[in-house]
Amino acid sequence: MVKPEALGHVVLRVRELVRAENFYTKILSLDVQARINAKMVFLTSNNESSHELALLEIGKDAPSPNPDGVGLYHTAWRYASLEKLRELHKNLTENNIESGIGNHGISIGIYFFDPDGNEIEAYYELPKQFWPKENIFSGDYFPDGLNTQLQPL
Repeated sequence: MVKPEALGHVVLRVRELVRAENFYTKILSLDVQARINAKMVFLTSNNESSHELALLEIGKDAPSPNPDGVGLYHTAWRYASLEKLRELHKNLTENNIESGIGNHGISIGIYFFDPDGNEIEAYYELPKQFWPKENIFSGDYFPDGLNTQLQPL
C-alpha cells in the first residue's frame, strides 16, 4: 500500500465568497494565494504551500451543513503556542464570535463556526514527550506546569 505524505488542503463550499474570505483572513489571518474568477479563493497560513483551504461559492440560498448527516465535522488549525491560541481567542471575543474550549489531553482547542456554519477547531498540541502513554485523547490530562498556562484562555 502507498501512504500519502500528508493531507494537502480542504475545499469548503460557501454561500458568499467575499463574506467567507473576509472571515478567514480577518479571524484566522490566512493569506490569499490565488483566485479563480469571482467564485473561488485559495488561502494559506504559511506561504510554504499553495494553499491549505479553498473556498468555493455555491450561492446565497445553499442549505447549511447538516450536523446529523455524514460529511466533514470540522477543520482544525494548529497553533505553535498557547500564547498564539490566546491571541486567537482574544480576536474571536473582540469580533463577538461565540466559541467553546475542549481539553483533549494532548491538546487544547477552541471551537467556533464560520458564517456558513462550518465548524473550526484552533488548537495547541503538546510536544510528544508530554503525551500520556494511554488514553491520549481522554481530556483528563494536561501536564503539571502547563495546566496553569491554560488559565485564562
